[in-house]
Amino acid sequence: MPYNIGALDSLPRSVLSQTPTALHKMPNLTAHFGTANLFIKRDDCTGLALGGNKARQLEFYLGQAEAEGADTIIITGAVQSNFTRMAAAAARMKGMDIHIQLEERVANTSEIYHRSGNLLLSRIYGATLHTYPYGEDEAGADNALEDIANTLRAKGQRPYVIHLSQGHAPLGALGYVVAAHELCQQGQPFDEIIVASGSGATHAGLLFGLRALGNRTPVRGICVRRDAAAQAPRIIDRCQQIANLLKMENPVKPEDISLNDDMLPPGYGKMNEAVIEAITLTAQKEGILLDPVYTGKTMAGFFARARQSKPSQNLLFIHTGGQPALFGYEDDLGPLLSDTPF
Repeated sequence: MPYNIGALDSLPRSVLSQTPTALHKMPNLTAHFGTANLFIKRDDCTGLALGGNKARQLEFYLGQAEAEGADTIIITGAVQSNFTRMAAAAARMKGMDIHIQLEERVANTSEIYHRSGNLLLSRIYGATLHTYPYGEDEAGADNALEDIANTLRAKGQRPYVIHLSQGHAPLGALGYVVAAHELCQQGQPFDEIIVASGSGATHAGLLFGLRALGNRTPVRGICVRRDAAAQAPRIIDRCQQIANLLKMENPVKPEDISLNDDMLPPGYGKMNEAVIEAITLTAQKEGILLDPVYTGKTMAGFFARARQSKPSQNLLFIHTGGQPALFGYEDDLGPLLSDTPF
């Protein structure tokens, strides 16, 4: 399908996701808040490895990997990374080996955190696991990936490294340029779109895609890893990198960057009361599960916007997935939830 956005259609892409994803109203939460009409786009249902936004991003990374004749994917992420879990599945779908580097981003010593959730699924996919002892050293983590890659090359393998730091082109963001086109085709106008803002690929890709298509809907990123002051230049840079990839003028202006970090404390991968409310209320009102790291914080930000909105407004929450991480947070969530009969 042509998107008429720069060089997008000419770039290698390997289809991994089941799209378009559903877009629908959340009637019970809408009634609960009694303000705006609350909608959700179900990118947790993209199909790959229990779903999530990374399926869209991996289509461009795996496309490039296949174009280069790679036989192995190497990626880095937190212990409970959704990206690494989905990269493992994508690699296996394409007949490739998978190496995952686990970064200690969250000060969580729970045994369950280190064996369940996304990590368990990555092990089921047969991933070779490596460790990186630091959590806030993106450049160092990417450099360590190159060490792994060089070791594999010496053995005759052909690895493709998915770099995530700012110094590398965000190919994955193109998946959300595509998603922006999909969203526009679904025809529902919105007064604001709320999305998680972590690595910045989803946030920047969606914003870039909408602006490139002439859609001026505000996109608010909810900070899940770093505060708004640190995240804003990252999103600006990501948008320019996307423009460079697509060989076109950047349609995103500084005033398009909207971020909120109210839900970030006490830090990445750590919950607060608003996040716990978001997880439990969304489950009990709509039957929809969120994760503690990304979508729980983003829904908490969405609730805050809902409380401030007017009945005539339409607000959209982008559900980026991550539910497997819930199982890694059993020790944190268990005492807060309803009693069990055993």
